[in-house]
Amino acid sequence: MLTTLLRAGIGRTIKPFVFESTGHTAALDLDVPALGAYVHIPFCESLCPFCPYYKVPYAGGEAMESYLDAVEGEIAAVLGGGERRTLTSLYFGGGSPALAGASIARVIAAVRACADISGGIGVELHPRDVTGETVTALAEAGMTMASLGVQSFRPAMLAALGRAGDPDDAERALAVLGSAGLDAVDVDLIFGIPGQSDEDLARDFERAVELGATQVSTYPFIDFTYAENRHPPVPERRKRELLAVLLATAEACGFERSSVWTFRRAGTPAYSSITRDNFVGFGASATTLLRDEFKVNAFSVAAYSEAVAAGRPATAYTLRFTTRTRQAYWLFWACYGMEIGRERFRTLFGRDLDAVFGGWLAAARLAGIAERTGRGWRLTARGAYLYHIVEQVYTHQYIDKTWAAAMAPDPPERIVLW
Repeated sequence: MLTTLLRAGIGRTIKPFVFESTGHTAALDLDVPALGAYVHIPFCESLCPFCPYYKVPYAGGEAMESYLDAVEGEIAAVLGGGERRTLTSLYFGGGSPALAGASIARVIAAVRACADISGGIGVELHPRDVTGETVTALAEAGMTMASLGVQSFRPAMLAALGRAGDPDDAERALAVLGSAGLDAVDVDLIFGIPGQSDEDLARDFERAVELGATQVSTYPFIDFTYAENRHPPVPERRKRELLAVLLATAEACGFERSSVWTFRRAGTPAYSSITRDNFVGFGASATTLLRDEFKVNAFSVAAYSEAVAAGRPATAYTLRFTTRTRQAYWLFWACYGMEIGRERFRTLFGRDLDAVFGGWLAAARLAGIAERTGRGWRLTARGAYLYHIVEQVYTHQYIDKTWAAAMAPDPPERIVLW
């Protein structure tokens, strides 16, 4: 109901969002401002039940190299053969990209053969897979930022999440990353883990800072329908209490709030993978967001690799935006970053922000949800909490349903989202 109301009110449409499995074209319109890139490496030594992303068990170096062959082929097909472009960033996610080790260098080289990279190169890492040799190889390949999926430093919390491995891996991994001279080190934590106390969460945040994190990303525990979590999520009231703990702890540690769920040390670069105005994704399950379309690659490694080898687009589904729904999509994710920038909007859409969403923004100000700034608008603490609620509804109504359908053994031809 909430997503329908927001789609009708802000997006001005009562039609559902529909992902179609037909009508894909090989050529993407990459003539967009601030284009980023993302590469998905789905392999992982063990599959954590709480993780919603597409991943498969690591089957060894040969499988990895074969997959990277396909990724290079997709990069050449999408970025090559035309105007040389500039990418604002390049991120690797998974799975555990660290399992690719020095081979990530060949993917970065493939991107650089077709485009310039003006910003940082970030890699998501599983604590278990971080070694001095791996980090050195990644840094030599161009990595400037890393995000470590710690989730919690507390053994009891990791057990509740079903995370396998030694809890000391995270502290060891952060020590290795700290010696690599990176521009940013992000630590991912989960709040709302069943049985998590205020002290558990505060100490996790403080420990991340003590061990050198320049950014701490905190995400609420969400039970996806296709996951195999051992425990149900805690009530929203408890999540609100824990979110208050995060705000107080971050302030005490000298970290500023840079998004609804992210905090970082002032003056340090932000780590963010696909919260970009426009981005192109490579690899199985990777997504692409452009001027008027959102694309999702095949979720099966085999289907993805087969499509690339045959010279076909790796796209499994395409969602077409209207101008208004694309603007509404941008607004949603701008709110996640808490800054709704007037110039960003004009650069992307050639329109004045207040002319398009002025009524909604004025109502948000009256409700104490947003306030004017010199650059546009910013969410208040009240607005950030309301967004926290809306984003979880969005996740269940849209992301959960899309990924569950796309990961099915026999994916449907259409995914309809109300």
